[in-house]
Amino acid sequence: MTTFVDRVELHVAAGNGGHGCASVHREKFKPLGGPDGGNGGRGGDVILVVDQSVTTLLEYHHSPHRKATNGKPGEGGNRSGKDGTDLVLPVPDGTVVQDRHGNVLADLVGHGTRYIAAQGGRGGLGNAALASARRKAPGFALLGEPGDAGDIVLELKTVADVALVGYPSAGKSSLISVLSAAKPKIADYPFTTLVPNLGVVTAGSTVYTIADVPGLIPGASQGKGLGLEFLRHVERCSVLVHVLDTATLESERDPLTDLDVIEAELAEYGGLEDRPRLIVLNKVDIPDGQDLADMIRPDLEARGYRVFEASAVSRQGLKELSFALAGIVAEARAAKPKEEATRIVIRPKAVDDAGFTVTPEGEGLFRVRGEKPERWVRQTDFNNDEAVGYLADRLNRLGVEEELMKAGARAGDGVAIGPEEDAVVFDWEPSMAAGAEMLGRRGEDHRFDAPRPAAQRRRDRQAEHDEAQQEYEGFDPFE
Repeated sequence: MTTFVDRVELHVAAGNGGHGCASVHREKFKPLGGPDGGNGGRGGDVILVVDQSVTTLLEYHHSPHRKATNGKPGEGGNRSGKDGTDLVLPVPDGTVVQDRHGNVLADLVGHGTRYIAAQGGRGGLGNAALASARRKAPGFALLGEPGDAGDIVLELKTVADVALVGYPSAGKSSLISVLSAAKPKIADYPFTTLVPNLGVVTAGSTVYTIADVPGLIPGASQGKGLGLEFLRHVERCSVLVHVLDTATLESERDPLTDLDVIEAELAEYGGLEDRPRLIVLNKVDIPDGQDLADMIRPDLEARGYRVFEASAVSRQGLKELSFALAGIVAEARAAKPKEEATRIVIRPKAVDDAGFTVTPEGEGLFRVRGEKPERWVRQTDFNNDEAVGYLADRLNRLGVEEELMKAGARAGDGVAIGPEEDAVVFDWEPSMAAGAEMLGRRGEDHRFDAPRPAAQRRRDRQAEHDEAQQEYEGFDPFE
């Protein structure tokens, strides 16, 4: 069973917002106490956070479906619903977040770096928040919005200063085991290393990380062997170390040819041309290995490489190699620009930017797209005529009716709000009739314009009394 996974497809879903509450305050001796419906709670977010203690994506390989909790609905008595709990997912340092099409969404480097993979839905407003001077007691509330949901790809690119590359069984794992405290699997057969191994090396005052990349073979950049799976782990390194086997048992191979093959694969993969290279002639503790190292060293130096002879068994040349790598790593760190605090850039929208578009589609159909109209539609309870009238009022104030007229819409044409797969379609009338006009003009509630029943009964009794009084005063008993 694998214990290392560096690429997974994760299905994330944020929590839905809670619905608002439509409630009227009721208390003895206080009729029509006013609206007191609370707002719905916000849905929880799905957040990716870099955690140094996490080194693999194995957990998400076994459980790829993750969902945050929903917000609670509002309640009467101006009680707002509880917000949903955010779902925090720890990921290794160096994780790249992509969409399903390969577009990079975030590059998570550095402990504590956060990325919101799915945004929770807004909670709906209760009728207490919707009340105004003209709409004193709304008989509706807004629905909570659904949270974001979708698929993302997590790809781990190891964050290391030094990468050891070379043919299988070249001795990379042995070197990293003696240079650092790492304990990789070591055996006398090819492809012993199936996952990248990380080790920490201390050379003087410099501390750096070194990665052992699984063996490369010809065609690795096209998917042969294990190269394509793990070449991504050398992208972030500061220096590449070619580990050449000077005691190989394969007669058709030699160190110079191995170097040319690996360099060709790195060039085919791309993006590594500017990294400094070192050459390690490994296994010089074997007599034949030392003889071959003496033969090819002048050729390698003639190509411009710094060459080191090393042996993991006798520890020969390891100290010189570790300090040389420390010097290159220190130079690379010094050359990097200093990290600055993230600048927050505010780009306000233009004052006349309504934030929506009206597009004719076919005969007698117009589509409205925009953040506000689509959000308002999701928040509307279409089983409530008053809520539909409120939606019509908001769309009219935003300027949708005016834009429809400019686009050539006529009475009876279809208007779709939202994307094709999830749109609300209605027949448009210039007055934006939506069925709520029976309640009065948009923005008004005539239920409160009428007098209270008790007051009306008193007025009726007073009118009857006045009429009877007038008849009594005009009565003459002698006639």
